[in-house]
This record gives sequence, structure tokens and C-alpha cells, in this order.
Amino acid sequence: MLSITNLTVRLGGRVIMENASLSLPTGHRTGLVGRNGSGKTTLFRVIAGELPPDDGTINMGGQPRVGRVSQEAPDGPQSLLETVLAADTERAGLLVEAEAETTTDPARIAEVHARLTDIEAHAAPARAAQILAGLGFDEAAQARPCNEFSGGWRMRVALAGALFARPDLLLLDEPTNHLDLEATMWLENYLASWRGTLFVISHERRLLNRVVGEIVHLNENKLTRYTGNYDRFERTRRERLVRETKMRERQVDEQKRIQAFIDRFRVQANKARQAQSRVKMLARMEPIASVMEQHTTAFSFPSPNHLAPPIISLDRVAVGYEAEKPVLSGLNLRIDMEDRIALIGANGNGKSTLIKLFCGKLAAMEGRMRKPARLRIGYFAQHQTDELDTAGTPYSHLARLMPDVIPSRVRSHLGRFGFSQNMAEVRISSLSGGEKARLLLAMMCLDAPHILFLDEPTNHLDVDSREALVEALNEFEGAIILVSHDAHLIDLVCDRLWLVADGGCTPFDGDLDDYAKMLQERRRAARRGGSGKSENGRREARRARADARANAAPLRRAARDAEKRLQSLSKTKFRIESELASPETYNLPPEAVTALQLKLAETDKAVAETEEAWIAAQSALEKAM
Repeated sequence: MLSITNLTVRLGGRVIMENASLSLPTGHRTGLVGRNGSGKTTLFRVIAGELPPDDGTINMGGQPRVGRVSQEAPDGPQSLLETVLAADTERAGLLVEAEAETTTDPARIAEVHARLTDIEAHAAPARAAQILAGLGFDEAAQARPCNEFSGGWRMRVALAGALFARPDLLLLDEPTNHLDLEATMWLENYLASWRGTLFVISHERRLLNRVVGEIVHLNENKLTRYTGNYDRFERTRRERLVRETKMRERQVDEQKRIQAFIDRFRVQANKARQAQSRVKMLARMEPIASVMEQHTTAFSFPSPNHLAPPIISLDRVAVGYEAEKPVLSGLNLRIDMEDRIALIGANGNGKSTLIKLFCGKLAAMEGRMRKPARLRIGYFAQHQTDELDTAGTPYSHLARLMPDVIPSRVRSHLGRFGFSQNMAEVRISSLSGGEKARLLLAMMCLDAPHILFLDEPTNHLDVDSREALVEALNEFEGAIILVSHDAHLIDLVCDRLWLVADGGCTPFDGDLDDYAKMLQERRRAARRGGSGKSENGRREARRARADARANAAPLRRAARDAEKRLQSLSKTKFRIESELASPETYNLPPEAVTALQLKLAETDKAVAETEEAWIAAQSALEKAM
């Protein structure tokens, strides 16, 4: 389907790809990964014919239809359904030809109708409606004009059009960027059964694990193909790096040995020939490239002082906007310092409204919200990048917020979020989306907040930076309230889910897999429609499944808590063992070494107990399910 041979691409004098080659067979689903700025989008533009390569060839065999989400959001008075149907230009053209009745050639008329049958044109409206529903548009929204929606929602329509057209080769560049969690889950399932050839750029680890069967890594201007999903790619790459590191070490040792022979015997007549042959051998020895990983950004959130629980509580609270009825009402919630909560629910249900209430940006219309006067809040929202001064620098932004702090401490705080001394002086206008996001995180944490409210914090972060953020959030000692379409982030950071829906917010008993099943059941029920006895039976079945989830929820939480504690204890054990292995440790007083050894013994005991607890919880959960 797609064959790339010795491709070289330069942009603005910078080499993006050099003699890169790749072959993707028909029907394969492939993920393209690489650090931000490595050239992934540029490669897609070259494949789509939007950008000519400097050298090399791209062959797709015949004239396959290549689909790509337009960078321009669709607009105009047409309904969403009409906009999506128009995206299949072949079907639209055939329908025009069939309805115009200008063709008198019987063979051509038969050919048009046969082709319409082949592409299932009669079922197209239902298929388009199903795709739009999966991306968050109900039946009423599908009938509304496209120009009534915001840019983000219209980009969903553009994605729906690309999916509906069913091209031979579908190129998707960060398709989840404008989606919420619910639409992202639907897209994962839809792409997992894609019948054409799929090439997708994504930083969503869960999507890359569930959808694709191979990974292409764009690194150092080359394309390297790996079989398997993202997790397997990471394991394979790690193993290769270790292997190449050992080969590099052996090669350096061999070069040193040969050079020592040359230096020793070059001047001795009876050894001159051997020495000369080793000079040639040394010259021919191909150097193994250094396999040091590129620097990965690290995050480090400052630790807050402890506050007595609860740090926020809501008592029968209603919240909304002036001159409007409440968006959410009847809120009875509390947040403690150790809480890790993800807000789930479709866009427009009130997640952002709830966060604004917690942060004090909206006042309660009814009821009472309590929080300590000493509570410090950190708030991150992606739209805040528009408020940055493009002529300023990361340093100038923080210095303005820290007027009484010496420059070295300002730079030290920037360093917590991956800004070196040079990067701290780069203009905001020259920063990437991920770098701007890191700056916002740094600004959010200036006063060591007790609670972090994070609204889509990973939108512009690459996979490695997302993993660094996960680690930093898990080490943070305050509370976290998270809104994200990144299910992997939610799974690793949060242990509770709050469902924002139907004008309220309630705890959801279950994990994201349970939530995905619930959404699928609702979509199936909506497609089936109907009422009466069969619907009552389905309702009873759903209630039984909900009861089973509720009964299993405490067991699931116990297993998850044990697993997280096991991870924390493993890190502690590794740190203590590293200290005990260090020669410097044994220069300490004997009682300090003894304390470390006792601490290691206690940790070993805790690991064993936690492993038993985890096994018991998993066993009980399996029986309950």
C-alpha cells in the first residue's frame, strides 16, 4: 500500500528526514511516534502530496484514495449530517449523476447504480449519523447548521467526514486532540475495526495499545518499524538500547586495545607490518552510534503543608452563570488531601463549571461551599496559553509573579519543569505547545498548592513527557482533580471517578472499563429504541450489571490501592539498595548504615505483606465478577 524509499525532507534548512525508508502493507494499522518537532506531521504532508520531498520516492500502488482530516474546520449553513455525507466525494458525484438523468448510455447507468450498491450508498445516512453520535452529536445536533458550532466541535465534524469517506489510506494526526474521554473511547473502538490502511500520529498510549499492530518510530531523521503495540515497542526499544550500549562498550574496548598495540609496536621493525594492518583495521571499524536516550523532560511539583480534612466540602450547592438556571445542582461532595479524582462525563455536562466553582471563579448560587482560608489552589487549563505574553520569556513570566524572589530561585523553579538556563530565555512565540503547557504548570505551582485542578494537561505533551507527568503527579502530596481524555493518565493517577451528568455530580462505582461498557450499552439501547417487555428486560439486566459493579467496586479499589502501594514500596526498596551499594555509604557512621539495613528489612516485609494483600484482593475480585 505505502512504500517510502530513501526519503529526504528539509524544512528551512533543517533536515527532517534523510534516506528514510518504510513499507506499510495494505490493511495494516500503524502508529507513528517520535518526540515533538521530530517531523511526524511533515511526513504526513509529504505522503498526502502537500509537500514535495527533496529526494527519494513515495509509491502507493495505483491511485488509492488518501483521507486526512482537514486543518480547516468545516463551516457553512449545511447540517452536520449533510457536511459529513458530502465528505465522500465519490458517493456524492455518483448520486448527482444518477439523479440528473443526463446519461443515456445504458452501460454507464448500470455502472453508476452498481457502484452505488457496492459502496452501500443507501446506508450512508445511517452510518454518518452513527459516527457523529459516537463523536458526541445527538440527533438534534446533527440537524443543526455547521456554522452554529465552535471550532473545536467543527473539528470533530471534520474527523467524522474523514472516517465516513472510508479512504484506502487514512492519515490521522492526533485525532483525539478535540475529543472528550467519551468520544476518545468510541474512536478507539471504531479504529480497532478499521478495514483500510491506517497510519496514525498519537501520543495517546491507550489508543496506540488498543488500535495499532505496529509502531513506526521517527528518530534521528530515520524511520524504524516495530511489530506490536506501543507497550511492546517500548520493551523492544529498551532491549535494543541496552544491547547496543554493550556493543558500543565492547567496540571502545577493542579500539583501545588495537590503539595500544599500534602505539607500542609501530617503531619496531619486526612488528611494523602487524601494526600497520591494525591501523587499517581501526580505520575500517564502523563506529556504533551513541545510544544515549534524548533528554526527557522531568516534572517536580512542590510539596504543600498538610491541612486537616476536608479541604473542600459542598453542601447542597447549585452553580451556574448569571441570568441562567444552574448548570449543576444538589452537589454534596468533599475533597481531602489524599484524593485523586477524575471528572468524567460528556463535554457540555458541567465539568469545567464544577472546577470553576472549586477554584472560586464561580460563586455558589445555592447551598454552601466550605474551604480553609489557608487553602492554596493550582489551576491548569489549556486555553491559558492564549493569555501568555508572546514577546516575553519563561523567566520574565515567573519573575513577574515572584517579584521578591532572587533570580536563582526563579530559575530553579523553572528547572523543576524542564526549562534549562537557555530555554528560560526563549521567547514565548518560539515555544512549542508542549513547552507552553510546561510553563503553565510551573506558574500554577509557585505557592506549593494543596490541590491541583488539571483540565486537559496533556494535549501538547509527547508520550515521554506524559509519563514524566504521571510520575510527578503520583509523587505529589496534595489532592488532584483531573479532567482528561487520556484514559492512560486517568488510570495511573486517579483512584476515584466522579460522573458529571444530568445536572449533577456523583461518585461512579467502577473504573474506566466499566464506564466504557456503560456507554456502549447506552448507545446500543439508543439504536434499538423500542419499549415494552423487551425494554423492561434490558433495564433489569442493566440494573443487575450495575449492582454487580457496585458490589465489586470496594474490591477493585483494594486491589488498585495495593498495586499502587507495591509500586511505591518497590521504588523505596530500589533507593535503599542503591544507597547501600554506594561506597560512600560506608563512610557514614555505623548507626546510619544499620538504620538503612533495618529500613530495607522493614520494606522487604511490607512488600511481602502488600503482595499478599494484592493477590487476595485480585482473587476476591475475580470471584465477585
